[in-house]
Amino acid sequence: MEGPDGMHHLTEHQIALLLLQVMLLLGFARGLGYLCQRVGQPALLGEIAAGILLGRTILGNLAPQLHTVLFPADRLQFAMLDTVSWLGLLLLLLSAGLEVDVSVAWRQRGDALKIAVTDIVLPMAIAFVPGMLLPDRYLPPGAPRLLFAFFIATALMISAMPMSVKALHDLDVLKSDLGLLIMSAMTINDIAGWAIFTLILGFAAQAALDLGRVAAVLGGTIAFAAVAMTVGRALVGRAITAIQRRRATDTGLVLTFVCCLGLAAGLGTQWLGIHPLFGLFLAGIMAGGTPALSERTRHVISQMVHAVFVPVFFASLCLQVDLLASFDLLLVSVFTLVGFAGKFTGAWLGARMTALSRWDRISVAICHTPGGSMEMIVGLVAYQQGLITMPVFVALVFAALASSVALGPGLAWSLRRRGIVNVLDVFLRRATRLDLRGPSRWDAIRELCEAAAEQEGMPDAEALNAAVRAREETAGTAIGEGMAVPHARLAGLARPAVLFGRSEHGIEWNSPDGLPAHLLFLILTPADDQGLQVQLLGALAKGIGDEAVRQRLLGAQDEHGAWAVLRQALGRQGLVRPRPTSS
Repeated sequence: MEGPDGMHHLTEHQIALLLLQVMLLLGFARGLGYLCQRVGQPALLGEIAAGILLGRTILGNLAPQLHTVLFPADRLQFAMLDTVSWLGLLLLLLSAGLEVDVSVAWRQRGDALKIAVTDIVLPMAIAFVPGMLLPDRYLPPGAPRLLFAFFIATALMISAMPMSVKALHDLDVLKSDLGLLIMSAMTINDIAGWAIFTLILGFAAQAALDLGRVAAVLGGTIAFAAVAMTVGRALVGRAITAIQRRRATDTGLVLTFVCCLGLAAGLGTQWLGIHPLFGLFLAGIMAGGTPALSERTRHVISQMVHAVFVPVFFASLCLQVDLLASFDLLLVSVFTLVGFAGKFTGAWLGARMTALSRWDRISVAICHTPGGSMEMIVGLVAYQQGLITMPVFVALVFAALASSVALGPGLAWSLRRRGIVNVLDVFLRRATRLDLRGPSRWDAIRELCEAAAEQEGMPDAEALNAAVRAREETAGTAIGEGMAVPHARLAGLARPAVLFGRSEHGIEWNSPDGLPAHLLFLILTPADDQGLQVQLLGALAKGIGDEAVRQRLLGAQDEHGAWAVLRQALGRQGLVRPRPTSS
């Protein structure tokens, strides 16, 4: 409606309809996402299903009049909902960047780089072939075949790091060395994938391939990323530290700063001719890589984004698309097979160059296979930029969903293939410490290492402390709910060992839920036995995950009482379920 000032103003009906649309999308997306999680599937599947149910595919075909009332073909109404959806997409990239820790990847650069390089080059090489061979009907009119093939190769190479993080967390291996290596390799994969994708978008925006423009976009991308991950990370860290020092009680101010940082970085990349999504992603890396940003703050940002904005975005993704009309079985099959095979083989070959065991190599490869939200996002942006057709976009959506559904069961299967370990047998019962006095985690780690060194056949305390501290500095080992699991692998250690320690006053450990750590489990394993550490972490997380067990451990009067609780809790988890298998 045009007002007396000549400007267009929203009517009350348009505002009410927008509220109804967002309510329906959010309610259905969250509800169906919850149901999917209950049966072991990613919430993403339910969020996409909400869009299919409310969109043209189901509601539009079964009740077209109702669909028109709820989602009318009004440009302004559609633009309002699209703006809300795009806000969710931008925040999703910011949140994804927060999961990336460049410093951790740098420390793991040897093995992580081997995995990342093969998982970039091989999937792209494999997926490039169908991109060049697909019939012309799958290309938009006038689209360069070479650019189209490079996009297909990039879309089927990029992995959904947030989904792998969630799967590793659900299986209690995110804090293990295996989880750290997987995240480090995927960090490199994500950065390279988004850089390549934004370059392709930059080239696609040119009517003709101007070598000068190509060099400018390439140089701008590399320079912006380099500055963001070096100088930018340092400056952002100082800014967050200053905010927390001056406004310690105002935690929302840090959230505001991070969001504004993301928007500013998006504007910067847009000005350079690079897609704003890459700017949001780099902003997340800048903020996520600083120790000043606590795990609690990261968790709050992630919850905010994934509880409201992300479900609306993915539900609206398929709202205006009739997936049945654009479904091409051959294209979906090719993308699903090529995407899965390329990423699995690429990561597996890289893992073959490391000292990982057979089943750890398979776990690494499986974690790199999901396209998930990232594949859908690059597909959506490419479609909006006129780089691909609707059938190609729909095929990418289904391929991403298929790989995401397979992730959880596949990873759980690979982790179950390890040998049987008796958890109680590796506990150093005499080294139990129920009266840890150190005020910091470093003091607590030293106390536990000194207790371990007193036991027969163990290295000296200084060697133990140095190894555990180095591992803790690489990535914190707090798992929340008052628990932390500091651990390390040591050359020369003859057998694995687990020590239990308790701090009655609690220790700040940068925990995801912000709670101090009271229950500490120090895990020491031989350097050449990489799979055992993962099993011990998983068994402890399952056995001590019950609130009643933790309360009994906190209330135990002496070492005998604590051991009785551990024996009862871990007796049910006494043998990690994997069956023995040859390497």
